[in-house]
Amino acid sequence: MASAILEDLAAASRILADRGVFDAAGHTSMRHPAKADRFLMSRSLAPALVTADDIMELTLDGEAIDARGRSPFVERFLHAEIYRKRSDVMAIAHGHSTSVIPFGLTDTPMRATYHNAAFLAAGVPVFDIREKFGASDIVISSAERGAALAEALGDKHVVLLRAHGFVAVGPSIQAAVFRAVFTEVSARVQLQAAALGGEIAALDEEEGRKADAVNLATLGRSWELWKKRVM
Repeated sequence: MASAILEDLAAASRILADRGVFDAAGHTSMRHPAKADRFLMSRSLAPALVTADDIMELTLDGEAIDARGRSPFVERFLHAEIYRKRSDVMAIAHGHSTSVIPFGLTDTPMRATYHNAAFLAAGVPVFDIREKFGASDIVISSAERGAALAEALGDKHVVLLRAHGFVAVGPSIQAAVFRAVFTEVSARVQLQAAALGGEIAALDEEEGRKADAVNLATLGRSWELWKKRVM
C-alpha cells in the first residue's frame, strides 16, 4: 500500500480531532484503492493518535487481513455495510459531535445553512436503532446493524444516528472529512439561527447540488491547510 494513502487516512482522523468533530472517539475509513471489496481503517485508537502504521486492511465482513495483534474498531461494520451498499462511496467518517446530536433527537431537520454545507441540502435522514433492534447499546457492532444503517443512509451524504452521532460519506477521504467538518459547523450555525427566531433561509436542493459541485472541485485548499496543521 502506498505510504501517501495511509498517511492521508491517518491525517483524516487527526484533522477531525483537531477541528473538534472527534474527541477520544470517532473513526474514518476509505475503500481500498485496488480492491473494491476491502477497506482501510485504523486500529481502535483515539483519532488524534492515529499514524500510518495503525491502518489495517479489512474485508466487507469486518475481518482483518493481517491484524498483527491490533484490535479493530467495534463499529467497523458501520463502514463495511455502507461500502457494500454504496459503490460510489470511497470514504466514511463517523463521529459524535454534540452540535449534531440534537437533530437526531428531535423532529427538526438538519438544513444546509451555507455553501460549505451544501451537501446537506439533499436531505439528512435519521437512523433510530430502536425501530429494528429495540433497546440496545446503540453501537453499530454487527453486520446486521450496519446494513440497517446503510439502508437508512440511502443515497444521501450524511445520516444522523439517534442519541449517537452522525456518518458522512464521500467520493474521497478528503471529501468525507470536508463533509464531516461542515456537518458539525452547519449544525452550530442552524442552532444559532434558530435562537434568533424566524424562518431560516437555508439552501434548497438545487442550490445544494450546484454549490456542492464547486466545493468538491476546490476542497483541496482546505485539505492542505488542515493536513499541515496536524501532520
